[in-house]
Amino acid sequence: MILAAKQQNYNAGTAGPASIQLTVPADCAGLRLDQAIASLLPEFSRNRITRWIREGRVIIEGHAAQPKNRVYGGELIAVNPSAEAAELAALPEAIALDIVYEDTAILVVNKPAGLVVHPGSGNWNGTMLNALLAHAPALAGLPRAGIVHRLDKETSGLLVVGKTLQAQTSLTRQLQARTVKREYLALVHGAIVRGGRVDAPVGRHPTQRTRMAVVERGRPAVTHFEVLEGFAAHATLLRCRLETGRTHQIRVHLQSLGHPLVGDPVYGKSRRSALALLNAFTRQALHAERLELQHPDSDATLAWQAALPADFSQLLAALRTDA
Repeated sequence: MILAAKQQNYNAGTAGPASIQLTVPADCAGLRLDQAIASLLPEFSRNRITRWIREGRVIIEGHAAQPKNRVYGGELIAVNPSAEAAELAALPEAIALDIVYEDTAILVVNKPAGLVVHPGSGNWNGTMLNALLAHAPALAGLPRAGIVHRLDKETSGLLVVGKTLQAQTSLTRQLQARTVKREYLALVHGAIVRGGRVDAPVGRHPTQRTRMAVVERGRPAVTHFEVLEGFAAHATLLRCRLETGRTHQIRVHLQSLGHPLVGDPVYGKSRRSALALLNAFTRQALHAERLELQHPDSDATLAWQAALPADFSQLLAALRTDA
């Protein structure tokens, strides 16, 4: 998810933001106000945002808003979260982080599977954001503690965080310009014999609102993939490269090809394999292996690579032995 320009003001002595200032980006043009805010503040649920709008906690261009109001890009929005959500979402917690790189401007984290990135409905604590606030308290002064992109809870791998507003803005612009290179390892059901490209818009599923899908009116989404290794007709190991970063993009695009991720509880739960070891893998087999970007201060090109976590590596070893 790409961030809009955003600032947060903090009350002295409180744990959470008193006000969140948003500038609506051009790619949200035409959305309802509640939809636009939900896309820009994924740490808060859509229902909660709608309630704030109805309670008069959302001001657009100086006027109280309604959920059905539409945005066209460039509008200034002030969101005043309720105390409960704000306080829970901004508490530092002593959670260990696997930091693979850190300097005064950025840090790169190798996120384990099972760790939620942003606080949100059902996960108001124990997140990577809470861990970042404990590791670097100054991040409390930045929108979303410097986080500019995210990984699903059960996806492992590399994430970059800006430690200054200048760095965060630079990273956001690089993501918007699609110059950040993000590569993933994905194990999918079935045999894929050659690489390819999926160019299909992704948006909310028309009837199942907790899921994403390829939909005509979704946001543009492009995924490139290449075949690394095949395991007979049972599974294929792919390297996927993102041009865009839509919610659940790789998971949705691979499902649309008829090859959902092994272990995906949402987009692959109906897919059963003749191999018991594939059915026994209980999370989506997806790992953000490589990240490349320009350093916000020096403009130097930096790249990092994270080894597969043990469960994913062991699954591949078992497949090779079986083959």
